[in-house]
Amino acid sequence: MTDKIRLLIVDDHTLFREGLSSIFHSVEDVEVVGEAASGIEAIKKSQELMPDVILMDIQMDDMNGIEATKQILETLPDTRIIMLTMLEESDSLFAAMSAGAKGYVLKGADKDDVLKTIRAVMNGDVLFGQGIATQITNFFQNIGDIIVTQNSSFEELTERELEVLNLIAQGLNNHEIAQKLHIASKTVSNHVSNIFNKLQVTDRAQAIIKAREAGLGKDKREK
Repeated sequence: MTDKIRLLIVDDHTLFREGLSSIFHSVEDVEVVGEAASGIEAIKKSQELMPDVILMDIQMDDMNGIEATKQILETLPDTRIIMLTMLEESDSLFAAMSAGAKGYVLKGADKDDVLKTIRAVMNGDVLFGQGIATQITNFFQNIGDIIVTQNSSFEELTERELEVLNLIAQGLNNHEIAQKLHIASKTVSNHVSNIFNKLQVTDRAQAIIKAREAGLGKDKREK
């Protein structure tokens, strides 16, 4: 009999967290060693309980799961963290990957999919579940389009500034851009100011016109 996989469940919704915990009671190779209701509590519990795998909610009020993941892996680099989310959203996916997550499952996934992901990451694999492959493909297609545009039209912009301009062209405001890129609103404002200066425009409308003429901002407008 192999050792059980020590699992910590992190989610700020009590009913979901407890329901998720209950499905592992009859699973022989998994032991739920604890639960946490916030990102801050997750950091504390991970230090105390030393879990093998953490199921980590992305959206939490005090500290999101991506930031909690970064902090946990700074001190416990061997911990395998699987992100839990309601949406197949490419920005969250790649932010999770950048933070060091080894898996990414939807909250609507069935028990077998969750167990498959837990066992896979425990064996050293990286598994992001069904449907995520499409997000990855779309991401790299979009990045390719942005790189082409940058090389031809916006050579003066940094990669991050180009990302911000692309989102401006989709009609997002600064707060929405900050949430999408997981950065502070003040940082977005600084990027926007730099973009205006480099493009020699005086307002958002002029920036949008230039961006759309160059082919940016297509995704949201074509849906």
